[in-house]
Amino acid sequence: MSRITLDPITRIEGHLRIDVEANGGKVTNAWSSAQMWRGIEVILKGRAPEDAWSFVQRFCGVCTTVHAISSIRAVEHALNVEVPLNAQYIRNIMIAQHSVQDHIVHFYHLSALDWVDIVSALKADPKKTAQIAQSISDWPGNSEKEFKAVQDKLKAFVAGGKLGIFASGYWGHPAMKLSPEVNLMAVAHYLKALDYQRKASQATAILGGKNPHIQNLVVGGVATAINTENIATLNMERLIYLRTLMEETRDFVQKVYYPDLLAIAGAYKDWFKYGAGVTNYMAVPEFPEDTKNGKFSLPGGVVMAGNIAGIRPVKDHRDEYLIKNIKENVTHAWYEGNGTLHPWEGETKPDYTDFKENGKYSWCKAPTLDGKPVQVGPPAQIMAAYAAGNPKVKKLVDGAVSTLGLSMKDIHSTMGRLYCRGARAHIMADIALENLDKLIANIATGDQTYANHTEIPKGEYRGVGFHEAPRGTLSHWIVIKDKKIENYQAVVPSTWNAAPRNDKGELGPYEASLVGNPIADSSKPLEVLRTIHSFDPCIACAVHTVDPEGKEITKVKVL
Repeated sequence: MSRITLDPITRIEGHLRIDVEANGGKVTNAWSSAQMWRGIEVILKGRAPEDAWSFVQRFCGVCTTVHAISSIRAVEHALNVEVPLNAQYIRNIMIAQHSVQDHIVHFYHLSALDWVDIVSALKADPKKTAQIAQSISDWPGNSEKEFKAVQDKLKAFVAGGKLGIFASGYWGHPAMKLSPEVNLMAVAHYLKALDYQRKASQATAILGGKNPHIQNLVVGGVATAINTENIATLNMERLIYLRTLMEETRDFVQKVYYPDLLAIAGAYKDWFKYGAGVTNYMAVPEFPEDTKNGKFSLPGGVVMAGNIAGIRPVKDHRDEYLIKNIKENVTHAWYEGNGTLHPWEGETKPDYTDFKENGKYSWCKAPTLDGKPVQVGPPAQIMAAYAAGNPKVKKLVDGAVSTLGLSMKDIHSTMGRLYCRGARAHIMADIALENLDKLIANIATGDQTYANHTEIPKGEYRGVGFHEAPRGTLSHWIVIKDKKIENYQAVVPSTWNAAPRNDKGELGPYEASLVGNPIADSSKPLEVLRTIHSFDPCIACAVHTVDPEGKEITKVKVL
């Protein structure tokens, strides 16, 4: 039996350590250790609830918009505030475009190099590469000239010894299967993806004021003033530019990203057999279509033990089952005690002990739903939408299942997670444009309302803001007392997925998904990276820098 430690896991946001035990070429045990402490909850105590959204965006430099949305929804839920339609549509566009940008970056820049052999692309025939690319998509960028230029650029990197981000991959690994031509196609699209993720970010910035860390939210709506004839507001010129950006990113997602994904999935069909792990799933409905958050474009649901047919629908963000049954345990997390608390009673009291595999070993708490570990992310949302009969999702998934010769059960896997994220990007690109159309149509009726002015009243109020973020279900929990924040907790997607063992000893989703994975070469554990990257880890918001000896580094006064 061999012990393998990957610290840190690269190509993610934050610091994550993974330990596995391997025996007979397979993983037999695993530990997921988040190596950062998240302390913003402590900073928020005593502050104004209406300001929380601006602070919590700083959990992360990637997952920014999502925390702002969840936080503002938490206050609105606590105070029962309605949100004007224009504000809902603007928020929806930002949410969808943030997802498009995030998914493009994940597929090409964070996970593709687990499947694509850069060195192999040097041997490719650019003409054959163009033929393959053109056979799966009519995207105009798939020309022989384009692929030849990329290959020449790669050769220049190699000749100059300046491989940069491509310098330390597991090139030539026996688990790499793509042909030189498909590898070259993927490398070319990797470089193009840098441009298109920027376009999606621009769209979010037009509405949000900046990106990352949007600036346009208020309790009860947005601060994005609407006047189609005023150059200082959201006008027709900006709306037209938004459409241009979003159509370009949609075409890239649907004509490049998605076909590339299916090509890679087809070459690695064996990876639909590995990486299932926890098969309890949760997704919340997203993209509200009314002012009361009672109707949504995409449904939510809870799946237990992989039983998609027995899904428990989640129709809105006031679902009592979710609100009552989400809790966090700290038995194996670097926090005081060993108990389980509901987020409204949650505590953030660090207690660092170093890595103890049978004790405390992670800054992540272990969330549970109804006492069970749960996986969140695109598979959960795709399952919920599929089970609810959403026509777009059914058409997309049924087409992929038929093309690849799979079944819905194959979603419970490493490659299933990658597929569902690509399918979600495909859908998000359409939803962004649909909400732009709705916004324009609603403005055309004469409605220019973008916020309902809201004062924080005296008394005690509790609220939760749910959001189906790119990495899965996100929830912010707030307790307001006499116009100030009494308590604040965020249960984020990577806390669910990167969780350590809970009080029952049950493995978290990362850990469970690794058990049974093959390991071809223990000195190059590519297979571990494949499965962990399929979750799109973002540890910064799941868990502040700490001294390895547990000593205080410095104190900072927060203004």
